[in-house]
This record gives sequence, C-alpha cells and structure tokens, in this order.
Amino acid sequence: MPPIPDTIYFFGTCLVDLMYPQAGVSAMQLIQRAGVKVIFPPAQTCCGQPAWNSGYRDEARSVARAQIALFPKPIPIVIPSGSCAGMMKVHYPELFAGQADEAQALDVANRVYELTEFLVDVLHIELQDLGEPVTVAVHTSCSARREMGVADKIESLLGQLSNVQRVEHARKPECCGFGGTFAVKEPEISAAMVLDKVTHIRHAQPDRLISQECGCLLNIGGTMEKQGDAIPHQHIAEFLWERTSMASTSLSQRTDRSLSVVEGNTTEGTP
Repeated sequence: MPPIPDTIYFFGTCLVDLMYPQAGVSAMQLIQRAGVKVIFPPAQTCCGQPAWNSGYRDEARSVARAQIALFPKPIPIVIPSGSCAGMMKVHYPELFAGQADEAQALDVANRVYELTEFLVDVLHIELQDLGEPVTVAVHTSCSARREMGVADKIESLLGQLSNVQRVEHARKPECCGFGGTFAVKEPEISAAMVLDKVTHIRHAQPDRLISQECGCLLNIGGTMEKQGDAIPHQHIAEFLWERTSMASTSLSQRTDRSLSVVEGNTTEGTP
C-alpha cells in the first residue's frame, strides 16, 4: 500500500484544458483538501497519444520527452484520465524502449496514477455527501477498464455518497466510440457505437451521466445534445467536489497555498 505523499504533480490533459477545465480544478481541490500539495507544471501539453495511435513514433517521442522533463521529483503524477494515464504508464515504456532516455520514461511511468485510483488506493479518501438525492449512470472508459484496470474505483467513490443512486445500463463496459483519433478515422463506426451507447443510457433514465474520461463525455454528451435532449454529464472529479463541498469555493479563494505553479526554477503558491 503506497504511503500518502506530501506533494504530487498534476497533469491536466488536453481535453481538461480546452473543454472541461472545471474537472481539473475540482480534481486538484479534492487532492488539496486531503492535505496534499499540488504542483501544476504550466508548460505541460499533450501526452503524445494522438501521434502514438497514428503510428508517428518519432513525433510521439518528441512530445513525450517534453512532458517527462516536467516531472523530475520522485513524487506521484496524477492524471484525471485513464486514456492519458495509460499512455504514460503503459506506452511510454514501449515508446522509449532502447532509447537513451528509457530510464527516465520508466521512472515517470512508475509514478503515474489515474485520478480515481489515486483517491481510492493512495489517499483512501472519505466522502460525506451534502447533495440532494440524484440518480446517475456511469460510463467507465476503455482505458480505465482495460488498460489501467481501475474501473472499480469510480464505483467505490460513488458508493460513499449516500444520496447518489447508481442505475445500470446494458452497454456500460463497452466503448463509446470516441477513441481519440478513431472517431476521426472511422466516423461511421464511431457514430454507430455512440448512438448505441446513448440509447441504453437514456433507457436507464439517470439524472446525470458520470465518467472519469473527458473524451467519452465529449462524445456521449455531444451526441445527446445533437438529439435535442441531453442528460447533464460531469467528470467524476467535478461531481465529487460538488457533492462534498460548497460549490462556490474556488482555487482563487483558497489561502492554504497548496497549489504550486512551477516554471523554470520558480515556484509560486496560489494566493
């Protein structure tokens, strides 16, 4: 059982940065509330997965090297995405096999945690539900389920919330059809997969859809919006923070200086 660290690195991912920033903020707030300092390297970009999935190994290594350089301290790297965590933990060792910097890639891979995995297995987080009764459907991403093996962690977290009822749907363990570049390369297949997924989610009649993967939320939520009757969807981090805290509390209002933005040799705590 890994010890609870004093400090972690947070890797935000492209989709959190561009589409779901509150998921990243909420994830960091959950970690901070547990007394752990968060370091957010602002120079972080993509993990390199799109290039890797498309067969561009040199380009993927170039992007990955830039990320590896951001995490020199021997502390955990927490990622709010099974997909990006899987890229770093599973595929960085493959990508850098035989390379001069293979050891650095392996070191980073060994320190990677998907967010729900970190909350459950490392922080042993305890949650008190402050929200009104709500029913939710859960989508566990392919990467979280099959690559990282952490599909049960989101269930463990939701199971602590006394006013949250989970409803099952028949396509829960199946892919939503996003798959990053797959949705672009095979749009017809992707569309058929997500339509099937949406049909079964609607049949379960949840108040909200919850996932730990922003790409899946973007695909499923976008499809429902196009159909004209969208079920609200949230990243698990945002949902947990909303249910267990005053929603109005933001990082800018915190005074514990537990978030650090590191750039070059400068560390600045959030005031």
